[in-house]
Amino acid sequence: QVQLVESGGGLVQAGDSLRLSCAASGNTFSINTMGWYRQAPGKQREFVAASRNAGSTNYADSVKGRFTISRDNAKNTVYLQMNSLKPEDTAVYYCYVVHNDRYVAWGQGTQVTVSS
Repeated sequence: QVQLVESGGGLVQAGDSLRLSCAASGNTFSINTMGWYRQAPGKQREFVAASRNAGSTNYADSVKGRFTISRDNAKNTVYLQMNSLKPEDTAVYYCYVVHNDRYVAWGQGTQVTVSS
């Protein structure tokens, strides 16, 4: 099992930056991918960014050029640096990991609110 604890959400103004963190514990040696989804009110959860063990990353088109995902493998932590935030980025952000190539674990979510 892998457990995830997120931090870093908050209320900011449009154009500001935030950095989210997600620390994994438990069977961290089995982690293949770490990443982020988000869910806005009344909408389905959507993919934001992912980082794979081989070093590759990918992003949703809506955040490319503004968000950066990174990992500190020594700390089993994944970060999401969010720049040039927009009101439409307002959502609950969920960290996730894929471990043992097939299991998915989720964090509890952290609220990000961007005011215009």
